[in-house]
Amino acid sequence: MINDKVFKAMSDPTRRKIIELLKERPMTAGEIASHFKHAQPTVSRHLNVLKNADLVVDQREGTYVVYRLNTSVIQGWLSWLLDKFGGGSSNEQDEE
Repeated sequence: MINDKVFKAMSDPTRRKIIELLKERPMTAGEIASHFKHAQPTVSRHLNVLKNADLVVDQREGTYVVYRLNTSVIQGWLSWLLDKFGGGSSNEQDEE
C-alpha cells in the first residue's frame, strides 16, 4: 500500500521541482533553495514534507546536510500508479 504522505508530498509543484532537481544529483538545502524565489525556511519545510514521505533522505556531510532521492520509494509509487491507472499490465500487452 502506498503511503498517503507520498501523494500529499507529490501534490505540490515546488516539491515536484525539488524531486526533479534531486534526480540530477544530490544537493544541499542551499543549492536547492537557489532554484526558487521562496525563502530558505519555506524550502526547508518542503524538504521536511518530502522526508516525512520517505521520498528524500538527508545525510550530514561535514557542515552540510545533503539531500538525495529515495529512489526505491519513488519507483514503488510510480509502479503503483502504473498498476492502478496505467491501462493494463505488461501481461495484458503481451496477449495483444
